[in-house]
Amino acid sequence: MNTNEQLIQQFSYFATYADSLRLTDDEKWTVPIAKGKWSVRDIVAHMMLWDRYFLEGAIQKITDQKRITTRELDFDEFNKRAVDYAKTKSKEEIIGEAIQYRGEILSLLKSFTDEDFMKAHKDADGNLFTIHQYVNDFIWHDQHHIGQMKNFMSN
Repeated sequence: MNTNEQLIQQFSYFATYADSLRLTDDEKWTVPIAKGKWSVRDIVAHMMLWDRYFLEGAIQKITDQKRITTRELDFDEFNKRAVDYAKTKSKEEIIGEAIQYRGEILSLLKSFTDEDFMKAHKDADGNLFTIHQYVNDFIWHDQHHIGQMKNFMSN
């Protein structure tokens, strides 16, 4: 089992990777990574918007001891909005927001104790989750999408 410090370290990688994408040429940034898939721009916006959603609806709420507002969402609709959002922003804006939101989450996570990581919280639908579980799930999510982008960028 990873320590919370190790989880935070792994979770921080997305911000580093997003920053490295600043040098990506516009075609690689906007062309789909494969037939029927998103572009790098779309993937980064998707990841950034999930970070923003969880930051604003859960992590900040936990920190401020307020009611958590995250709930089960229609993933397809959320992801469609992320792709639409990506089309309205520059590469610098999307990458900047990705680094900003991940950084804000990381800052708050570093203030949590080991007990805070394991404490059960209820989302707006009444489902229980822990910070530890959330970070683990998002590390998997990050690795999945970063792997897709790295594979595409290497071709």
